[in-house]
Amino acid sequence: MSEFAVDIEYLRKKYRGGVEALAGITLQVPYGCVFGLIGPNGAGKSTMVKSLLGILRPTECRGTMLGEAIGKKAPLARVGYLPEHARFPEYLTGRQVVEYAAGLSNVARSSSRVRTEELLEKVGMSSRAHDRIGSYSKGMKQRIGLAQALVNDPVVVFLDEPTDGVDPEGRIDFKRMIAGMRDEGRTVFVNSHLLAEVEQVADRVAILTGGKIIRQGTVEELTRRGATYELKIQGSVPDQVKDWCVERKMQVAGDSITYTAENPLAMQPLIDRLRAAQVIIREMKEERFSLEDLFLSEVQRARQEAAPPALPAKKGGPS
Repeated sequence: MSEFAVDIEYLRKKYRGGVEALAGITLQVPYGCVFGLIGPNGAGKSTMVKSLLGILRPTECRGTMLGEAIGKKAPLARVGYLPEHARFPEYLTGRQVVEYAAGLSNVARSSSRVRTEELLEKVGMSSRAHDRIGSYSKGMKQRIGLAQALVNDPVVVFLDEPTDGVDPEGRIDFKRMIAGMRDEGRTVFVNSHLLAEVEQVADRVAILTGGKIIRQGTVEELTRRGATYELKIQGSVPDQVKDWCVERKMQVAGDSITYTAENPLAMQPLIDRLRAAQVIIREMKEERFSLEDLFLSEVQRARQEAAPPALPAKKGGPS
């Protein structure tokens, strides 16, 4: 059995008119993790999820989901899905929406009611379960949407912008529920443009822009790149150490020395030199890039690389 719940070797989607929404995606999502897919609007995030779920037919696709070829219907019985801008009939109650989803997912009638009760409690909607969807706020509708996505006890859950339109308290609840799904052993695939939220809940992240994955890895790996390390000493930095730091483009100010590097081992020669000079080291701290910093940097770089070269200026003026 593969270690990946979703293993995309190659995924391409080209729409009529020549618009290439996905330009050859490669992506691996391990079992039992929260995987965050982030990217600007129009990057192809929803297109990718819909291609995996068979809602859209990809132009070309090689890979597996839950051990079977992507495109087969069998693994979809073990998948849950909360689409972006989910719409439910407004004349139904919240309970009826979840029960209806259970019926569509072939959940046994004998266990459907119990499962529905459990999920309504889990998403905090038990007290409003008999009210019609039309009376709900956006956040309440999203909670019902999450309940229906879990009704078939899925192994993989796809959440497309799950906290869009949800108030701050509701977002905290959603983060808690996502962490709870991971603790239950589920794989949770989250599409979102709320980078701070993804950073708080995701184990692994991929950045999608222009139909391409430009970076992927654990949150720690991605945000550690280019971390800034600040070392504080007692007293001022000795001149011989200061000259050594300046040669290596370390920033010296008063009792602190800062340096941007990929890992803390880069600070070891400095520590050795300070100790040799009998300088007392008070502390060293790391300040990593945020996921938002990384995202903006990588997307900007990708756009610059994709931009056509500027045309040379015309020589001379009009004759």
